[in-house]
Amino acid sequence: MSDVHAVILAGGSGSRLWPLSRQQLPKQFLVLDGGASLLQTTINRLSPVIDDKNVLIVTQEAHAKGEAYHALLPYQTLFEPIGRNTAPAIALAAAYLMAEGGDPVMVVLPADHIIKDEVQFRAHLDFAIRAAQSGKLVTFGIQPTRPDTGFGYIKIKNSPQSSALSTQSSALSPQYSVLESQSCIFDVERFTEKPDHATAERFLKEGGYYWNSGMFVWRASVILAEIKRYLPAVYQIVQTIILESRAAGTFQQAVEKHFAAMPAVSIDYGVLEKSDRVSLIPCDIGWNDVGSWQAVHEISTSDENGNALQGNVIAVDCKSSLIRAEKRLVAAIGVENLCVIETADAVLISKSDQTQRVREVVDALHERGATEHICHVKVNRPWGSYTVLEEDPEGFKLKRIEVAPGARLSLQSHAQRSEHWVVVSGTATVTNGDKVVTVHKNQSTYIPIGAKHRLENLGDEPLHIVEIQVGEYLGEDDIQRYEDNYGR
Repeated sequence: MSDVHAVILAGGSGSRLWPLSRQQLPKQFLVLDGGASLLQTTINRLSPVIDDKNVLIVTQEAHAKGEAYHALLPYQTLFEPIGRNTAPAIALAAAYLMAEGGDPVMVVLPADHIIKDEVQFRAHLDFAIRAAQSGKLVTFGIQPTRPDTGFGYIKIKNSPQSSALSTQSSALSPQYSVLESQSCIFDVERFTEKPDHATAERFLKEGGYYWNSGMFVWRASVILAEIKRYLPAVYQIVQTIILESRAAGTFQQAVEKHFAAMPAVSIDYGVLEKSDRVSLIPCDIGWNDVGSWQAVHEISTSDENGNALQGNVIAVDCKSSLIRAEKRLVAAIGVENLCVIETADAVLISKSDQTQRVREVVDALHERGATEHICHVKVNRPWGSYTVLEEDPEGFKLKRIEVAPGARLSLQSHAQRSEHWVVVSGTATVTNGDKVVTVHKNQSTYIPIGAKHRLENLGDEPLHIVEIQVGEYLGEDDIQRYEDNYGR
């Protein structure tokens, strides 16, 4: 459908899936179960309803120029200079799409959800698109299976709206048309923020309540009109961005200048709880928001004892546990209802029903000025990756650097450290001051403090070097770039 665009919200930090999810590479860019990242899986399930060329990802510039560079490269992107919750992000996306011409239907999706029944999802999506074309603000409500206090709830009115939409022509194949003809759509009575356990139990007993999935479908002009009505401060800043982008510069440049002034507010609280145009399509699509390690356990394949084991794991007499090893062997004996997540620099051990509290660990790391919540030991870059092998407070750091074939680092200098490079495999082309030299396997070179330098791989095979940094300060921010292929 050419007049339908997907807007994928991919700016979150994913702190509840620490230590696998980090600030620089949050959960939406990770592979949790299967062969694709959560972001790519979200995009894949839209086919054939929405073409890849109509996918717009709203994320952080640091992701697009850092660890998620290759994941985001095929798609249109809008960068948030700072997180301001979902309402400003959605307003920005709607304005951007309308500035491109037309008034498309927006399918707004978080980047980090799991949906097992994709056929049913696409059928409901087709139905929702046609409802949105008639001016409705549509949300997907998930049939609750337990009195969960981690979700918002939506109460529907008793009578469904007319199902006349199902008689309109469908762009999908007959199998989807048969399924979507079973869809129904209800007016929304009210939203309720995450309730306590007793209230959630009452909601399930009364019926007519659904989990708020955070997935929405509407026309760009309709949601902008509601934002103007209920969030005038957000709307005014969006208009300033539009006018400035038309007068001079680009849309993104205007965003970078004005977005920080946005109030931080969710689309649910700011608009949908107040609007009289919201409708809900009940869904039973195998949905999971992957909001905790317990949720990851639920979507993972388990053995006969209820254990989900991933990586190099030995589990003896264990039950109902998630044990994931990323780097080392993890052995467990006689444990039950535990979550154990191992990475190269951190291990999480939690009772399964306590994994929502992982954010407390991330907060504690932040307070102590640690880095284990920010980046992994191995850090991806547009040109390849580097892995910190050892770091000593006395003033040296040891790294393994991999440069992909045909890639090169920026032309750069460091004010407080020198670097020694030893080629382990491949051939390096090194700019060092005014000289350009070739360094082969088992050869080395030295980069003095302050020297302009660049590392490049002109070969067909990956280049691996060992780098020794020596200096009083070895932080990654001690870098001045003069030229860069990746716009950093």
